Amino acid sequence: MDILLTNGTVVTMNREREVLAEADVLIQDGRIARVGRGPRPRGARLRVLDVRGQVVLPGFVHGHLHACQTLFRNRADGLELLDWLRERIWPFEAAHDPDSMRASADLTFAELIRSGSTAALDMGSVRHYDSVFESARDCGFRLTGGKAMMDAPDVPPGLAESTEDSLAESLALLERWHDTHGGRLRYALTPRFVLSCTEKLLREVGRLSRDKGVRIHTHASENRTECDVVRQLTGRDNVEWFHEVGITGPHVTLAHCVWLSDAERRLLRDTGTVVCHCPGSNLKLASGIAPVPELLDEGVSVCLGADGAACNNNLDMFVEMRLAALLHKPRVGPRGMPAERVLEMATLGGARALGLEAELGSLEVGKRADVTVVDLSGLHALPSDPADVLSPLVYAARASDVVHVVIDGRLVLKDRTLLTLDAAAVAANARHHSARLTARARPPSRARPTARAR
Repeated sequence: MDILLTNGTVVTMNREREVLAEADVLIQDGRIARVGRGPRPRGARLRVLDVRGQVVLPGFVHGHLHACQTLFRNRADGLELLDWLRERIWPFEAAHDPDSMRASADLTFAELIRSGSTAALDMGSVRHYDSVFESARDCGFRLTGGKAMMDAPDVPPGLAESTEDSLAESLALLERWHDTHGGRLRYALTPRFVLSCTEKLLREVGRLSRDKGVRIHTHASENRTECDVVRQLTGRDNVEWFHEVGITGPHVTLAHCVWLSDAERRLLRDTGTVVCHCPGSNLKLASGIAPVPELLDEGVSVCLGADGAACNNNLDMFVEMRLAALLHKPRVGPRGMPAERVLEMATLGGARALGLEAELGSLEVGKRADVTVVDLSGLHALPSDPADVLSPLVYAARASDVVHVVIDGRLVLKDRTLLTLDAAAVAANARHHSARLTARARPPSRARPTARAR
């Protein structure tokens, strides 16, 4: 069915960054057919939604996510990264089975859609990633993702895998899911981070991504201790090591990049590698504050992401936009992160993180119809300047202001109600499987990671 969103304020995010008053967005065959006024198409296939007084914008795109961790929300507070992983997250991930993974993914996509997100770049756990793709397939979400790859000798037994098994399972998932369902589901190779991956695995990931034409998604320089151990292990900083093993370039998205040397910043710029800023997660894990304004000024592509619900504890892009807009101002000044720049990170920046900037991130004729409609008439967003809708979107809006969401031309949220997921059933299933996971998970010893032989 075609959709006409009529009479809205349209934030196009096109090259000119046009904002059109009382304009239409016409969606036909899953793509944007018109932006602006024009004759109303005739025919029974057209669904008309009058969005007068509301804002129509590109759907938000998360550049870094862990759908497998949403069931762990509120169970991993008060720890820094490496202890958080070993004491809480890895035991929970190892306890997953296909059903609990599906419950976690369903909860993730329900929350994302309700808060206006239409696409994400996801990293799973080591096993059961079919369940995540199945969830995205069924609810209509746009997902690029892959299983975590972890072949290092000191990976906990419940997640440990050989280099050969890690590569074989990743390739099998790629063959099953990459570029399926009209291109809405795509595979990415996702080595977890330097400390969980051997040099052999990372070099093979770099080679396979080029051979298969798929993205690489991993973590880099999130935590000071992590950086120290990586340097001890490899003799390089994170980004330098990734560059040496073939994991930099426009097809690579690195989450966090909080602790970067000047040389690493130049590498990111010169190679076109994408960075994902996760301000909520970086604050909660006490990791630090990434130099995002400087990276943007230097020409590095930066997007936004929530990371996982176990270290955030929500997946709301409005929260991440507000944090990204505010967090850097004491250091770089009040004009360092204007609303337009932040909104670009949440839309076009995210599209670049997925390698889909030609298809997503702006409302332009021919692009895929991933669209979010936001109502800014709530008390918390008033009054506002009619000539400036970007400021209230970034600083004042909330997930509850999202009215409609369209993904790939399909209406998945209408009048704040999920159409492709049963919210009550998702919540009940999440509670059930969270209790099962908690009973199965066993905390490891408190031994910290050490440098290992390459």
